[in-house]
Amino acid sequence: MNISEALAWISDLFEEPPERITADMPKDDIPGWDSLGVLTLMAALDERFGVQLTEEEMEEMQNVSDILAVLRRAGALEA
Repeated sequence: MNISEALAWISDLFEEPPERITADMPKDDIPGWDSLGVLTLMAALDERFGVQLTEEEMEEMQNVSDILAVLRRAGALEA
């Protein structure tokens, strides 16, 4: 998966138009990244990439680049 595909996946996950989502976008600017969105993100990371994050790790995620970093560590995102 490349950056564009990852951003498209994230935009779909949070039900945002793809052109709105950028790597440096803070979670506060994404309405869908609320408490339900966090659960959706956790489930999607586990289901699609086999990545399981702790609640603490999820709380530390503050922007889209944090999600991209998780995908990189999992080997799902090209370096």
